[in-house]
Amino acid sequence: MMFTKKRKLGTVISNLQVGEKVEVSKKVEDKDILLYLGFSDDANPIYIQHDYASRTPFQKPIVPHIMINGIINSTVSMHLPGPGSAVLSQRLEYPAPLYHYGRLTLSVEVVSVDEKKHLVTVEVQGTDEDGREIVKGVMEVCPPYPWKPVTQDAGTFENF
Repeated sequence: MMFTKKRKLGTVISNLQVGEKVEVSKKVEDKDILLYLGFSDDANPIYIQHDYASRTPFQKPIVPHIMINGIINSTVSMHLPGPGSAVLSQRLEYPAPLYHYGRLTLSVEVVSVDEKKHLVTVEVQGTDEDGREIVKGVMEVCPPYPWKPVTQDAGTFENF
């Protein structure tokens, strides 16, 4: 059913403005990490083994960075610019780890809009529940294109 229903699109480029911003917050639970590890087959001990992680500078298991990327990409594709968007590039840094059961609060802000290239640049900042910077960076995003009718007569076979 998910693939047959026409979905609402996010903000098209002509309606995006520098300074637009969205904030989301997500607590990372065991189930989230287990789903990621099962899907990716990534058994890195820094993600799951307390005895190993306790002997590292992290001191306890950390959330995989690619999971943090997933939360960021979801924020872009679901909120700003929203459904229909595609991430074209990303440059992200991880100054501090996010630990299991940590809450990631993300801020995604439009910092440039290039209508000629159909490209939006967004700045990403993420902190944990203690205010530590977990992730920062920039992404280039292709915002959604407006719906176009299949035929020249608008509405005749719209997205059949």
